[in-house]
Amino acid sequence: MSICSPSSSTSSTGKAWIVHSVLAGAALAVAIGAHAYLGRARKFRTRVVGIIPARYASSRFEGKPLVHILGKPMIQRTWERSKLATTLDHLVVATDDEKIAECCRGFGADVIMTSESCQNGAERCYEALEKLEKKYDIVVNIQGDEPLLEPEIIDGIVKALQAAPDAVFSTAVTSLKPEDAFDPNRVKCVVDNRGYAIYFSRGLIPFNKSAKVNPRFPYLLHLGIQSYDSKFLKLYPKLQPTPLQLEEDLEQLKVLENGYKMKVIKVEHDAHGVDTPEDVEKIESLMRERNLS
Repeated sequence: MSICSPSSSTSSTGKAWIVHSVLAGAALAVAIGAHAYLGRARKFRTRVVGIIPARYASSRFEGKPLVHILGKPMIQRTWERSKLATTLDHLVVATDDEKIAECCRGFGADVIMTSESCQNGAERCYEALEKLEKKYDIVVNIQGDEPLLEPEIIDGIVKALQAAPDAVFSTAVTSLKPEDAFDPNRVKCVVDNRGYAIYFSRGLIPFNKSAKVNPRFPYLLHLGIQSYDSKFLKLYPKLQPTPLQLEEDLEQLKVLENGYKMKVIKVEHDAHGVDTPEDVEKIESLMRERNLS
C-alpha cells in the first residue's frame, strides 16, 4: 500500500482548491493588469511638440519659407495657424538657415538650428528633438509651406496616434481634385479598411487600365503633415534608405517598407501647400475669398 496516495475526497478537495486559487489569481491578475493598462493609457503619448522644419535651399523654390503671403512670411503664417492647435505643448521652428531663424525670432517663434545634412523633414525633426531640453512622446512634423493649415488637422493626427498604439506614425489625407491627379507634386495615398496606410505615390493610385481618372473613385491626396512616436523618430534616421522611398522620393515609404504601421485620417481641406512660385498667387486668391488677412 502506498502511504503517499491521498484519498479520493482529499484529492477532489485539493483539485478544487487549486482550480479556485488559479481562477482567483487570474481574476486578480486581470484586475491589476487592467488597472495598470488604464493607468498607462491615461499617460500614453501625452506630451506633444510641434516642429516646423524649414530650409532655404529648395530645388523647386529657393527661399520658400520667407516668401510673403499677403504681407507676411509664409513661415509666420504657418506658425500662427499651428499655435491654435490645442494638443501641442510646445512649438518650434527647425532650420539650417540664419535668415529663416532671424525672421522667425522676429515674430516670436522658438528656433532650433539644425545641420544642412538633414535629408528630409523627419531627420530635421529628429535633430531638433534631440536638442530640446524637455522630453516629448509625440513629434508633429508641420509643413512650413501650408499657410492655411487648419489647427484641427494637427489635433486630429495627434489624437489618431494616441489612439493607435500599434502605429508609430500618423498623417492626414483629403479628397484629390481631378486636376491634380497627374501632378507629381501632389502625393496620393491608399489606405486599408482600418485606416492604415498601404502606399503613397506621386503617380495616381490606384491606377486603372483605362489610364484615366475615374470620377466615381474617392482618390486621396496626402497633406504632408505627420506625427511620429518620439521613440520611433529616434530610430528613423538609422534605417537605411529603401528602394521605393528613393524611387518616389517620399520619406513615408521608408516607414512602410520597414514594416511599421501608419495611421491615416481623412479631413476636409481644399487648400494645398506652396510647392512652386505659381502657388503663391493661388493661396493669396483663396485667402482673399475667405477674408483672411
